[in-house]
Amino acid sequence: MVTLKINGKEHSYDEDTTYEKVVADYQAEYDNLITLVVENGKLKELFRKPKDGAEISFITRKDDMGRKAYQRTVILIMVKAIDDVLGGDKSKYVKVEFAIGKGYYVSPKGGLEITEEFLRKVEARMKEIVEADLPIVKKTYSIDDAVKLFADNGMMDKVKLFKYRRSSSVNVYELDGYPDYFYGYMLPRTSYAPYFDLVKYDEGFMLVMPDKKNLHGVPEYEPLEKLYGAMMTATQWGQKLGIDTVGDLNDKICSGELSDVIMVQEALQERRIAEIAKDIYERGGVKFVMIAGPSSSGKTSFSHRLSIQLASYGLKPHPIPVDDYFVNREDTPLDENGNYNFECIEAIDTKQFNDDMLKLLAGERVELPTFNFKTGKREYKGNYKQLGKDDILVIEGIHGLNDKMSYALPKESKYKVYISALTCLNVDEHNRIATTDGRLLRRMVRDARTRGTSAQGTIRMWPSVRRGEEENIFPFQESADATFNSALIYELAVLKQFAEPLLFAIGPDEPEYYEAKRLLKFLEYFLGVSSEHLPNNSLVREFVGGSVFPV
Repeated sequence: MVTLKINGKEHSYDEDTTYEKVVADYQAEYDNLITLVVENGKLKELFRKPKDGAEISFITRKDDMGRKAYQRTVILIMVKAIDDVLGGDKSKYVKVEFAIGKGYYVSPKGGLEITEEFLRKVEARMKEIVEADLPIVKKTYSIDDAVKLFADNGMMDKVKLFKYRRSSSVNVYELDGYPDYFYGYMLPRTSYAPYFDLVKYDEGFMLVMPDKKNLHGVPEYEPLEKLYGAMMTATQWGQKLGIDTVGDLNDKICSGELSDVIMVQEALQERRIAEIAKDIYERGGVKFVMIAGPSSSGKTSFSHRLSIQLASYGLKPHPIPVDDYFVNREDTPLDENGNYNFECIEAIDTKQFNDDMLKLLAGERVELPTFNFKTGKREYKGNYKQLGKDDILVIEGIHGLNDKMSYALPKESKYKVYISALTCLNVDEHNRIATTDGRLLRRMVRDARTRGTSAQGTIRMWPSVRRGEEENIFPFQESADATFNSALIYELAVLKQFAEPLLFAIGPDEPEYYEAKRLLKFLEYFLGVSSEHLPNNSLVREFVGGSVFPV
């Protein structure tokens, strides 16, 4: 017998009991599917057996970790179903590329043609696999045996990935004889993942799964064409560089080609910035460049580099931080927890902003405010502006894409830019790197360097930051005149050396430990490289230091 402490009470189970059987006794008490267990502070999958005397709690699909376990399981079911529909033809396969809105874009490889007929066959086979309630088996292989296993199955992306693994073994998941590797935990059986949808999109399709608001079904997929275009451009850049996965990047590092990769990537970004500047210039009449994007997108560096390109056309750019139009602290709205909500649009004095901008547009001389974050007050210190024929304002702020921010300004006077770090490098062809992970690591490194904030503190506040982005930025991204991807294909290899010591400082008793451990495991895939050869105007410099710009 094993004794477990669950919700403060002790319960006894047979020695051969798995956590799946334990969970069955408690599932009725939870609104959402239990997907993982925390045993003495460590995450455990449901097919594991409990340890005698353990204190446990449950993770559901509502939790971020539980939702990711669900998503991995659906992806495994999908690739198994595709393999079955293709009759085991290893020359044709798919790659899970990136997240777009509420779906993951899956591209065809090896000459595979994605048709509606093919998708319906795959979807039907996925449903059969779910209904069959097949077990997902976790096995440990030596690195050599895993390499042979995946080579025999035509998964050369995993062969290349394991080439750089420092550990002597690796965990492999098997579903009805189909092996695959996944970065993160899985559900125990296929019946745990009944909700999904396959939507034909471009050359491939979108795999749509439950999100935070739709836990018991699948949301309707809404295309985001501009964001998709930016992601595909970045993917194509990576392919031209010969870098599709982390294994490819590590190969470039080992062969001494990283310097060339850095120079080409930086040149591609500069070319894109120049294209945006040219578009602004050729439109004529643009006086307000509105820049917005989620946290750690590199907005400040981008604003400076865009200003330089605008100046090359004879324009005179002037930076205007929207933060200077914060309402006074005592007038700031509160969130549901009674804390100041600095991210809602009501925290900005939009009336004063529009009044000032209209006066500038009319050629008047205006004194602009500066917000004092120590006193929580707007101050006027003689910062006067008057726009001439070639003057243009570069306005950076969270609400730049929201027309409520600039409601009084003529549409033709505004040019909106959405910027985000849209990571297109994948761990391998079935394990994508979340865009949010790249931004979280950027912010962690920057905040530790410039504000003395611990990694624990950054991780703790990240969910609140993400909520603000989902409410105030993402709904407006498709309204932008231009989208700029600030992610660099090599940057995680650079951030690794700065982030790892910060993450290791988080102890196992801290609530942020699970996330720190997940990020550390993720960074293990990368070979670390020095930042000394980065250009001093690189967007990465905004986070690791050494930028030529005041960031």
